[in-house]
Amino acid sequence: MDTISKLQNIAKNNGGIITTSKATEAGISRALLWKLNNENKIQRIARGQYIFEDDIQDELLSIGLRSDKIVFSHETALYLHGISDRTPFEHTLTVPTGNIPSAVVQSECKMYFIKPELHALGRTLLKTPFGNEVSCYDLERTICDIVRSRNKVGTETFLAALKAYAARPDKNLNRLYSYAKQLRVSGILRKYLEVLL
Repeated sequence: MDTISKLQNIAKNNGGIITTSKATEAGISRALLWKLNNENKIQRIARGQYIFEDDIQDELLSIGLRSDKIVFSHETALYLHGISDRTPFEHTLTVPTGNIPSAVVQSECKMYFIKPELHALGRTLLKTPFGNEVSCYDLERTICDIVRSRNKVGTETFLAALKAYAARPDKNLNRLYSYAKQLRVSGILRKYLEVLL
């Protein structure tokens, strides 16, 4: 199998993205990736990530691949859950306190930090609009995060998210209140949901 065919296979199995680590596993050196990039056969989209020139980049997948500590949250999670129909201007993610993502990720994304013991609470996988799975918080954790950060996300986003959640048939109020207790927002959440439910 020639180099381009190997790279096409890697891209096909990884949401269109060729990572340096996957290429190396297939016997393709970093130097060869750099050469192919310079020849415009592949395009570098981030450190250690390439796509073919004709492919469209899945930005969420690209960000998510940069660290296993990245979990999409807040406005981006609302978008992935279908609560918000607006694509966020900048993606929002949460990482454990003490884990600092790269300067590139920090410049591209809105960052939230959480105690390491609460980082995995409600973590799940959701599909991007391109059909690739990324790490994201489930719906109930997302609502709790929006309540916790209501002053940062804005009143319009906050109220719209609560109204949309209250109207959903798949909501899990037991899980929501369990998360709310752990994240210390149960009193505020109850006050708003009593009006909406």
